Amino acid sequence: MIDDDAAFTLRLARDDRDLRAAQRLRYEVFVAELGGSGPLVDHDQRLERDDFDPWFDHLLLIDERRDPATLQDVVGVYRLLTSERMAQAGRFYSESEYDLTALKTCGRKLVELGRSCVHPDYRGGTAMFHLWNGLADYVLERGIEILFGVASFHGTDVAALAEPLSYLHHHHLAPPALRVRALEPHRQEMDLVAEAGLDRRRAMAGTPALIKAYLRLGGFVGDGAWIDHAFNTTDVCLVMDTEKMSAKHRDFYTRKKARDA
Repeated sequence: MIDDDAAFTLRLARDDRDLRAAQRLRYEVFVAELGGSGPLVDHDQRLERDDFDPWFDHLLLIDERRDPATLQDVVGVYRLLTSERMAQAGRFYSESEYDLTALKTCGRKLVELGRSCVHPDYRGGTAMFHLWNGLADYVLERGIEILFGVASFHGTDVAALAEPLSYLHHHHLAPPALRVRALEPHRQEMDLVAEAGLDRRRAMAGTPALIKAYLRLGGFVGDGAWIDHAFNTTDVCLVMDTEKMSAKHRDFYTRKKARDA
């Protein structure tokens, strides 16, 4: 694990080189490590990309000790699309998996989160904390009220994921006003194990760290999972209402806003 806060810079992508560096990291994580693919993946250049990239803001965590000429300096990324920019893109990325009508008609400012990943050498340290801080700044500066996006379990074996998915369904289902719904034909019901038969510890052990982090913030999941065969994942849609965040994390945002004012 590499962890040296003094070497990190956090900023939005500014040009095509920055975007390609983000796409290189995404390739190494989502394609080389996790076995994903997609119609615009460039295996020769080792870039994971899609048609939505030009419309998103790309939050980058950069290690200044690494050579930018090799596109290896970006060690963490987050992809962000606001309601305003969605109007230019035509739709949100996750609308291919979920019916987002509840969110799009709620009259509140939205941001879609996606493609979050950290270089393997930087996991377990402060890299994700820096990205979360950058996300907090982004949300506060733009007055975002609802954060959402798909997050993934690795693999498409639903039987192996039955307990974690069921626990999310029984304990973290979004309220009706914000409840997005997985679309056919790749929809997977999440109510696979009766609530009485769930082991919370085992279910949480089988839940990816990023999803657990969203839950700690007070996040909810939509109705149903979506099987993404191209990326070899089982996706859930997470929704976070900044007004309903847990007191601990709402205080973190409030303190940060006051400190930066």
